[in-house]
Amino acid sequence: MAEKEDQTAPTRCGFIALVGAPNAGKSTLINRLVGQKVAIVSPKVQTTRTRVLGILLEGQSQLIFVDTPGIFAAKRRLERSMVSAAWEGADEADLVAVLVDASRRLIDADTEMIIDRLKGDERRALLILNKVDAVRREKLLLLAEELNASDVFTDIFMISALNGDGTDDLVRHLAARVPEGPWLFPEDQVSDMPMRLLAAEITREKLFNRLHQELPYSVAVETEEWQQRDDGSVRIAQVVYVERDGQKGIVLGAGGRTIKAIGTDARLELAEIMECPVHLSLFVKVRRNWTEDPARYRDLGLNYHG
Repeated sequence: MAEKEDQTAPTRCGFIALVGAPNAGKSTLINRLVGQKVAIVSPKVQTTRTRVLGILLEGQSQLIFVDTPGIFAAKRRLERSMVSAAWEGADEADLVAVLVDASRRLIDADTEMIIDRLKGDERRALLILNKVDAVRREKLLLLAEELNASDVFTDIFMISALNGDGTDDLVRHLAARVPEGPWLFPEDQVSDMPMRLLAAEITREKLFNRLHQELPYSVAVETEEWQQRDDGSVRIAQVVYVERDGQKGIVLGAGGRTIKAIGTDARLELAEIMECPVHLSLFVKVRRNWTEDPARYRDLGLNYHG
C-alpha cells in the first residue's frame, strides 16, 4: 500500500530550464512529464521557437519546465533570436538540465558550446542522457564519463523520453531540489500556453512532418478565428504564412491535397486534446520577409535584436 503524501511538508516550486542541441528530445520529454502535448515534436531540428512551460506536480513540489529552442550556431536573425530565448530561459531558471542525445556517435559541437557557456557562467547543471534505449551500455558509460569530465554537471540521469524509462527518478530528484515556496500555477494546469497558440503550433508541427526538407523554417501559423459553437464543437481558422510564392505552392500541393492532409492531421489531434469536435480551416498566404518584421518576433515572444 502506497504511503500517504506528507501534507505537512513545505511546498516547493521552481523553474527548470531544459537546454540542449536541436533534436535532443526536449519537447518529447516535456510532453512525457506533464502527460499531454504542450510542445510540438518533429524529426526536423529547430522546430521549437519560443519558450514553452510544462507544469508538473510531484508531491508538494510544483515543477515548471521551460522547453527552450535548441541551442546551435545561429546564422539568420530568426535563429539568433531563438538561441537568445533559450539562454534567457536558462539564466532565469532555478535549475538547468542539459539534454544530450546519447544515440549520436560523438559529442556534437552544439553540446560542447553549451558546456563551454555554462562553464563561463560558472553555472552547474544536471546532465540528462536521452535515447538510452538505442545505445549499448558500454558506449553510454563512456559518454557519461566524458561529459562528466567537464565538471559542469552535479548529477547524471539516463532516460528515454519516448518510453518514459528513468523519468520517475529524474522527477523525484528535481522535486527535492527546487526551492521552498508557494506554487505559481493552479494544481490542474499543465502549461501556460493559450489554446489558440497551441493549436497553431500543432498545425506547424504537421507542416514539418508532412513536408520534411521541402519546407523552410521561415513558415508561421497564426490562429485568426476561434469560435465555440452551440453544438459543443469548435471552429478554428488559421493562416499559414510563407515568404515566397514558390513556398505557397509547396504547402498547397497539387490540387490542394497537401494542405488538406495537413489540416486533417491537425484537426484530429486538436479534437483529441480538446475532447470535442473541431472544424479547422487553413489558408496559405505570402507574407514577404516576415522574418525581418519586428512585430512577428513580438508575436512569438522573441527578441528581434537577438
